[in-house]
Amino acid sequence: MNHRTPAATVGVVGGGQLGRMMGEAAGPLGIELLVSDPTPDCPAAPIVREQIVGEFDDYDAIRELAERADVLTFEIELADPDEMARVGEETDTPVHPDPDTLRTIQDKLVQNRALAEAGVPLPAFRRVDDADDLRDAGEELGWPLMLKAREGGYDGRGNRPVDAPEEIDEALDEIGGPALAEELVDFERELAIMGAVGDGETDAYPVTETIQREEILRESVAPARIDDAVRDRARKVAFDVLDLLDGRGVYGIELFETDDGDILVNEIAPRPHNSGHWTIEGTRCSQFEQHLRAVLGWPLGDTALRSPAVTANLLGDVESPRPAELVGTDSILETPEASLHWYGKHEVRPLRKMGHVTLADDEHGRDALLSRARELVDDVTFE
Repeated sequence: MNHRTPAATVGVVGGGQLGRMMGEAAGPLGIELLVSDPTPDCPAAPIVREQIVGEFDDYDAIRELAERADVLTFEIELADPDEMARVGEETDTPVHPDPDTLRTIQDKLVQNRALAEAGVPLPAFRRVDDADDLRDAGEELGWPLMLKAREGGYDGRGNRPVDAPEEIDEALDEIGGPALAEELVDFERELAIMGAVGDGETDAYPVTETIQREEILRESVAPARIDDAVRDRARKVAFDVLDLLDGRGVYGIELFETDDGDILVNEIAPRPHNSGHWTIEGTRCSQFEQHLRAVLGWPLGDTALRSPAVTANLLGDVESPRPAELVGTDSILETPEASLHWYGKHEVRPLRKMGHVTLADDEHGRDALLSRARELVDDVTFE
C-alpha cells in the first residue's frame, strides 16, 4: 500500500479511554478517527474528528461509521459482532479484528474451549449454569475456585472467588447469569503480552508484569521481572494464541506464571489493553499506533523497548459517584521521567479507571521506578 496523507479514516465502535488514546496516536499519521459511543461527549470526543451517539449494537450508528471509514474496528468487547459483520458486508468495509474473533472472546467458555482444543495451556475449567454445576466443579477442581461471568465482565466485575460450597448461592446471585468455573491458580506473578497481527506479519511487545488487586490492574512493569526461560515460554504461548485469532489488530493476552515456571492463559482482549499503556513512552511505536497500522494493513511499527517503563493507574478513591476533579498532580508534573494521562471522564466512581501515570527511564531500575510511581499516585486524590 502506498501511504498518502491525509492517509485514511478509521471507524471505531466505542469511544472510551482506549478510543481517546487511539485518536492521539492517529493524528501524527494523518489518520482521522470517527467513533460511536452511547455516552454523549465520550472521552474520545475531544480528540477524534467526530462522535456518533449510539449504543454498541446500534445498526444505524455502526452503518454510518462504516460508510464514512476505510476500515471498521472496536475498542470494547461490548461491540456487537453480528451488526459489525452485517454492516461490513453491506458497505464492503473491512472489519478488524474479525467479528468471529470477537464472538469467541465475548464468551469466556467459548474462548477457553477454543484454546484448549488448540492445545494452549490454561487453567482447568467447567461450565456452570446452576448450583449443582458449581458444586460439581468445586468437587472436581477443588475449593477455592474462581467463578467468572461468561459475558460482560471487566475490571474485576464478573469475577468472584468462591471459597467453599456454602458460598455457592451468593456467588451465583452475584454473577447473575451463565458462568465459568476455573481452578484458582497458585501463581508466582501475572504477566501480559501485547501481540500485533498485521498484513502477513505478526509481532509482540516485551513481556509485561501486571500487578492487580481486587481483580483490577493497578500497575504494570516492563519488561517483566522474570528470567529468560519464562520470558521465552510466555512469548511462545502468546504467538500460539495469535495463530488462533482471525483479523488484524492488537491483542492483549493476559497470562499466569505458575510457581514452577509454567505459563497459563488467563484472558484475551482483541484490542489495545491497559497492560500495554506503557508502550506510549516505553517503545518506539505504541500499542495504539500499532492497532491503527494493523487494521489498515500498513507495515507494523517497531515493538522494541526504548526504556524500562512502569505504569500506575489512577483509580477513583471516592465512596460514591461525583464530578471528576483530580487534585495533587504537581508532583507528577514536576517529575521529569513521569507522564500523566487523563482519560477525560466527567464522573469519578469507586475504583473507576480515570487515568494513569507512566515512568520511563534508563537510569533507574524497575523496582525504583515502581516505588516512585506508587508515591506519585498516592499524592493525588479525587476527594
